[in-house]
Order: sequence, then structure tokens, then C-alpha cells
Amino acid sequence: MPARCSTKCTSHEFFYGTPLSKRMSGYQYFKEAAFVYRQMHHLGVRPDQFTYTFVVKALAQLPELWAGSAVVAHAVKYGLEFVAEVRTELMIMCVKSGELGLADFLSETMVERDLVAWNAFIAACVQNGHAAKALALFRKMDVSGIKPDAVTIASAFSACGQLGCLENGEEIYGIMRQCGIACNTIVANARLDMYVKCGSIDMAETLFEDMPQRNVISWSTMILGHAGLVNEGKAYFRRMVQSGDKNIQPKIEHYACMVDLLGRSGHLEEAYSFIRSMTIKPDSGVWGALLGACAIHQNVKLGQHAADLLFELAPDNGSYRVLMSNMYAAAGRWDSVDKVRFKMRKRGVKKIAAYSSVEFNRKIHIFYGGNRLHPESSEIYEKLEDLLRLVKSIGYIPNTTSVFHDVGTEEKEATLSHHSEKLAIAFSLMNLRPECPIRVVKNLRICDDCHGFCKFVSEATQREIIMRDKIRFHHFRNGECSCNNFW
Repeated sequence: MPARCSTKCTSHEFFYGTPLSKRMSGYQYFKEAAFVYRQMHHLGVRPDQFTYTFVVKALAQLPELWAGSAVVAHAVKYGLEFVAEVRTELMIMCVKSGELGLADFLSETMVERDLVAWNAFIAACVQNGHAAKALALFRKMDVSGIKPDAVTIASAFSACGQLGCLENGEEIYGIMRQCGIACNTIVANARLDMYVKCGSIDMAETLFEDMPQRNVISWSTMILGHAGLVNEGKAYFRRMVQSGDKNIQPKIEHYACMVDLLGRSGHLEEAYSFIRSMTIKPDSGVWGALLGACAIHQNVKLGQHAADLLFELAPDNGSYRVLMSNMYAAAGRWDSVDKVRFKMRKRGVKKIAAYSSVEFNRKIHIFYGGNRLHPESSEIYEKLEDLLRLVKSIGYIPNTTSVFHDVGTEEKEATLSHHSEKLAIAFSLMNLRPECPIRVVKNLRICDDCHGFCKFVSEATQREIIMRDKIRFHHFRNGECSCNNFW
């Protein structure tokens, strides 16, 4: 090995240079890999493409160390910017860090974009919440003449599931058949997940029963897909337990699904008993499911018990603190709210911005609460005001308990009136034909008020509304919801 070094190679260069890629790939923590690279750069040792590929992968996992332009500049300095593996990893890192513009630049200026590069870019977008971008890339790849493979199709199905784009999903299924791509278990699971998230449970059940091979993910998808349908969910769980196949025996995630299923339907004590009867130790996913259910049904005592355990198991997960804060707010315990929010600020926890999206003319339109950036915003807000007057005339009353701030009733109602899902529905009523169902995707859980609002809109307009939020889908028709008030 020492013979590989030139006569000018120092011991530091030997240590940090040639074997660095092997050292990095074996590190348990990405921070250590990034630290070693910084030392290497400080000593002026030139990295090769293998070293650079590893360091980019490490930095992609460390948003606090992100310095996109600097990392790209280093690649240019060392003449590595056109190495396919390096550029692909740089694109993935940019997507993970939210720098889609830089990722686009790296993709567009590749000497030759092969299927591997396209798949990496599309998958990174899907995995990091940029589903609309992923679908746009899929279409761009198709135009470029590159044929998709099973990996591409699976990513495209996942993107459609995130956005609730059933039409796009069926079109992609057609492309899959035209290209002669085999529907392996990975592709079938992605398609299954898409049907569930789009609210097409009948299509999901047909696909599930026709699958020649099912794995743990297949069963998980069906259990989650029957959220709100307790007996059906229990039946799938029992089938899984009784299958006799050790490869599909329930894991911790499936127990969490069952706790969620029981808890959100109001069976909190049964859910708690189910946890205590588990043969494996409950993790944060299990207790988090119980906390979410307690927040819905306002069981502060049991919720506090779950939260105390969660703060020990996952002290850096801010979503649990947000749930407790909202639970206290709904109960009018504003002192407790202030304490939780103070701890959140101290830890640097930020709430995720809520948004809703709809598909129209194969384009994805995204709405944020109170935002007026959409080109049709004036017409949308005018339509929403008309809609609010209409539903109030048949009994809709704003549910101000959905506003978790200590402000007056009028201010709470004003905040509720411009929630993102309401804007998305107003836009859909303006643009979709009367016979077309309205499909809305929400990145977070739909609030109580918007859930009630959707019921009244479906009754007043005689329109079918399919809402897919972070937890499950809701099928509104004639003033009723398929979830039976379970969410």
C-alpha cells in the first residue's frame, strides 16, 4: 500500500488520502466522516471521486453542516464535477437540503444523464417531500427518450400517492405495461400504497388479493388503508399473525398501526391494554400513536402519560410537544401551553407549515393558509366567501376549538376561514366539471373545523370530496364522511 504514495506523500497525506474512502464508509456517525474530510481539506490533500462520493453522502445526512455552494465549488476545484457518481450524489444532497434550483442545475449540465441519474433524482424528490417535482422529472425523462424501469415506476407511484393523483397513477400504470416492466413486489407495493392514499380501497383490495407475493409492507399498507374500519383492520392483522410465514410476522410498526386504529376510533382503553399486552417493548411509534389518539379524544391524563414516555424515548422529536401543546390549548390550560412552547423554542423546534394541493389539467396547485400567491387568488377568495355563506345557511358553525391560540372568537373564525384545504376546495369548485370528484391532499392532519366544513360543502353542492391528509383519506358525500368521524 505505501508504494501508492509519491515520494512527496507525507504520513498525514497517506492517512487522510488513499484509505479515506474505506474509513468513511465504515464510520458509524456521519459527523466523524465530515470532520475527517475537513481535516483533509485543511491539509490540502486532494480527494478522489470515491472519497468525494462518501463525503457528499455524509453531508446529505447532516443539514446543520450543509454548505451546498461550497461543496459544489470543491468538486469544481478538484475537477470532479463531471464525474457521474459525484454529480448524482451532489444532486441528492441538494434535494435533501431543499436546494432544488441547484439540483436542477447539476442535472441539466450533466454530460450524459443515464437512467441511474434520473432514478436517483426522482427518488430523492419523492423521499424528501417534493412529489410534484418528482412527477415533473418523470415526464421530462420520458420526453428525453430514456425508458423507465421498475425503480422509476415505483417512485412515480409513490409520488402519485403523496399527491393523491389517481389519474396520473393510472397513466403511469399504462406506461409500465407499454414498456413491458414486470410488476414485482416493490412496484406492486408502491401501486398498492397509491390506491390506499387516493382513497381507492376497492382497487387496493383487488391488487392485494392478486399479488403473487406479499411482504410486510403489503400487509402494513392494507392495515393502514382500513384506518377507521376497526373490524377490517383487526382482520388483516389476524391474517398476518396466523399466516405462519415468519417473514411477515408483525413487527413494532404493525403494533403501532393497531394502536392508531383502536385509539383514533375512540377505543383508548383497548389501545392502552393492547400496548401493555405486547410481547416486544413499545417504541416511540407506538406511544406516539396513543398520544395522537388522546389528542383527538381529549384524554389529557392518558395523553400526558404517553407524552412523558415519549419525551424520554425521543427527546428531540418536536411533533410530540406540538401535540401536547394543542391538547392543553383545547382544554384551556394556557399555562401548560406556554410551558410546552417555551421548551420548544429552547430546543429550536419549529412547526411544519400546513398546505393542501389539488391536481388540475395534470398540474399540481398548492395552497397555504391565508396565502395569496396563486395567480387566481382573488377569484379563489371570492369563491370561498360565497361558499362560507352557503354552508352557514344550512347549519355550518366554525369550530373555534381548532385554533390553538388564546385569542378572541372573531379572530379565531377569521383564521379558520382561510385554511389551506378550504382554498383548495374553492379552487376546485371553480375549475372542475360538476361530475368530477374533488381530490385534495393535505400534508398534515385535517382539523376538526375543515372536516365539518367539507361535510357541509358536499351536501350543499352535491359534490364528492376526497381528502387525503397525513393520517388517512376522507370520502365526503351528501354531508357524511367515510371515516365516520375517525381521524
